Amino acid sequence: MLGTFVLFLLCILDAAAFSVSGPPEVYTVRSSPGKGFGVFAAVALEPGSIIMRETPVIKITPPPLHEGFGHAMREVGVLVREVFETLPKDSQAEIMSLHAYSTTTEQERPDYDELVPIFRCNAYYSGNEIGLFPKIARINHSCRPNTSYFWNEQLNRRIVYATRPIGVGEEIFVSYIPLLQTSTERQKRLDQYGFKCTCAACAADTHSQKSSDRRRVEIRQSINILEEHSAIDVPGIVAGKRKLQILASESRQLVDAVEEEEVADYYSQCYRLAAIFHANIQDWEAASMWARKSYHLKMMADATSPGTKEMELLTTLILATWEKEVKENATSQVWH
Repeated sequence: MLGTFVLFLLCILDAAAFSVSGPPEVYTVRSSPGKGFGVFAAVALEPGSIIMRETPVIKITPPPLHEGFGHAMREVGVLVREVFETLPKDSQAEIMSLHAYSTTTEQERPDYDELVPIFRCNAYYSGNEIGLFPKIARINHSCRPNTSYFWNEQLNRRIVYATRPIGVGEEIFVSYIPLLQTSTERQKRLDQYGFKCTCAACAADTHSQKSSDRRRVEIRQSINILEEHSAIDVPGIVAGKRKLQILASESRQLVDAVEEEEVADYYSQCYRLAAIFHANIQDWEAASMWARKSYHLKMMADATSPGTKEMELLTTLILATWEKEVKENATSQVWH
């Protein structure tokens, strides 16, 4: 079984290397109805396909957070403007062409700087810093996105990759906000960007939207509960075994819900929880399946991240324990 894992690991590494080396022209930027510009697939994309790898054109260390207000935008503006003035004219023009939303009150201030709302609406946290990625900024939001992204500190790049098959000409979406909220809560978060979300999740009929809202809240609550009990455990007394069985069942329901809601950003975390809770009830076949699925997604996103290393260790531990149990059972049967 460990040999199977090694082969599995090599296949993932090969797939990761192939997707990273893919051609840069996998997307086009063009008009998107009701959204200004958008990013569209120029070729068919499979899950794990790298769509963009971009270095930030502006990166700042943000000022301290102020409770209830976030970062002081005037201080942020000073830092951003300093970097902006050092950039080539074509880079400056690319930045100033990006979407920005600001209120009338903000625009009427004597110290108003258009660069500030551009940065606020388009920048991403990148490790301990905040970076602006003009090409990635062209990707529109969806509450049911078909891509995800991560920050690679070593490469100094933000990387966007497909989380499901994307057809030629299909628009590419990311999420700007946490997705495990109701549609009303999500829209409130999106108000800072100045648009009303019309994605499939938000534009659904009232019944479907209520069902989606309920699932997302339940997913969030379930993740929080299961994470609190997510240590690898050994079944003890009957009551303990019964509790672990319930938790394993809840982890399966969580996976079903997150897949039905198509919030791929949470797949890996939920598969990891299912792996742990099935290991706790010594269902090694199911535990190894969920561990491999989580590890596959982690490798697809960032092979060098601490989370990927953790899942590699967990998957190895589950497979090794399963193999040991099979050998012990075989030995026991021989002696009997």
